[in-house]
Amino acid sequence: MTFHVLTIFPDFFRGPLDHGVVARALKAGLFEVRIHNLRDFAHDRHRTVDDRPFGGGEGMVLKPEPIFEAVETIWPERHAGRRVILLSAQGRLFNQHLARQLASYDELLLICGRYEGVDERVAEHLADDEISIGDYVLSGGELAAAVVIDVVARLLPGVVGNEASVRSESFSTNGDGPPILDCPQYTRPAEFRGWRVPEVLLSGNHAEIRRWRQRAAWEKTMRLRPDLIERFGARLPDPRTETEGKVSAKLGRN
Repeated sequence: MTFHVLTIFPDFFRGPLDHGVVARALKAGLFEVRIHNLRDFAHDRHRTVDDRPFGGGEGMVLKPEPIFEAVETIWPERHAGRRVILLSAQGRLFNQHLARQLASYDELLLICGRYEGVDERVAEHLADDEISIGDYVLSGGELAAAVVIDVVARLLPGVVGNEASVRSESFSTNGDGPPILDCPQYTRPAEFRGWRVPEVLLSGNHAEIRRWRQRAAWEKTMRLRPDLIERFGARLPDPRTETEGKVSAKLGRN
């Protein structure tokens, strides 16, 4: 898979992509990131990419001409395996389900917004999708692009060493149940400052551990992210009152 990033700050990406599993996967050639400087597609003396908004108002708006030229230069032809994504505060919310959809494409081109925003004609006539990483406003789309690359890249074959961990982490589902949070995790020491790890995790009883994790994941989701269940439109099973088989099925786990 190839990620293209269109930005006015190409040096930004020297840091976020230089660490961890993403850096190792890039070095191994499991996917590719190509950074494109938007100013290379502005042809006036000052390489201008923004202007004042029509109708007045604060801030500056990214112009459509250099963005259209950049995308059409990078991809002279568009096909089903390519997708142009405009990153903006007005886009639909990025989540794990959407990340899995994006991971199915051959190439993604991420347009990083800046200033007051991007000329709306980019969203209407050039981008295939408009995405926001949260209900807040960033200084620019570069950080959002780094997030999208990291989240999507982790889903590609071979990027994460243990691919089973990608299937069982927070927000993951096989389509049969709501995307709940992962269960609480503990490691050594078994006791720290008087706080002990739940005894069941030390028991070696894998069936009991599995039931405890299902119940703990349910409780944590209901406590911290009940909106996940409300958006899914279904009742989350209570592992304290239902059998293990029913719980596993409703939680979308094998």
